[in-house]
Amino acid sequence: MHILGPMNEHGRLADFLQARRGLLRPEDVGLRTYGERRRVPGLRREELAMLAGISAPYYTRLEQGQSRNASREVLDAIAGALRLDASERAHLHALARAPGRGPASRPRPERVSPATRALLAAFGNTPAVVIGRRTDVLAWNRQGHGLFAGHLDQDGPDDPARRPSMARLVFLDAHTRELYADWPAKARAVVGNLRLTAGRHPDDPLLAGLIGELTVNSPEFATMWADHRVLACDVADYEMRHPLVGTLTVTQQTLRSPQGDGPALVVATADPGSPSATALTLLSHITAPPETPRPRHDTDTRTTT
Repeated sequence: MHILGPMNEHGRLADFLQARRGLLRPEDVGLRTYGERRRVPGLRREELAMLAGISAPYYTRLEQGQSRNASREVLDAIAGALRLDASERAHLHALARAPGRGPASRPRPERVSPATRALLAAFGNTPAVVIGRRTDVLAWNRQGHGLFAGHLDQDGPDDPARRPSMARLVFLDAHTRELYADWPAKARAVVGNLRLTAGRHPDDPLLAGLIGELTVNSPEFATMWADHRVLACDVADYEMRHPLVGTLTVTQQTLRSPQGDGPALVVATADPGSPSATALTLLSHITAPPETPRPRHDTDTRTTT
């Protein structure tokens, strides 16, 4: 199984094409089979090539990683035949471009800019978290820490060696698994976003290490990763079962820079006036730092003579 790495970009493209072809049945695309028995599920290569309007030998070479000159038009035709959505289509193009990139470079440390920290603070009592490219928590406000990972040290993101990883938390942390009522939906969103990131950054060894670690330690991740589904999940509603405030439903929105290569800001909100909004307010009070006692001043201004 191909995971990720600078030496196997063509292999990852082949894996993606094979996996997505296997998800399509002949009846899904209007092909008649006349009751014939098939050895494997999904479309045959020659059927996919026919739907894309390209030759079967050329498609076979592309799927086997033997062709390096697929044009944008050919890739779009294949994407249409595979019925890929916009995010999946972009991922296909990213995989096809990967072999043309230069040698792997040392990843730059991810940091939170002063402007992003100011934005994080501006959210006030709204839970917010700054997430790096590899799902590392680069910063969070007090409410974000309390909602997503109150069982961890609040100052963990300040130390690169101790930074929590949202992907690791979702797949390897029992608290986070219990936090989401529909854990599989949250897990699929994490995998789908990691797929997009892996397509954009095929030479990132730290990202490769994360994916390898999750593949080895989480059978659920290995299964989800193997089907090559791509999901751009920027807005999603999740029911959460929080140990301090009970069940609530929040909308998690991921805000990214226009270039798409910097840290992302994840914000959790609830419908105004709803029980979930009340729960978030309660959580804010519960997690508020204790007030510092004000110094007492002697109000007795009497003087003696």
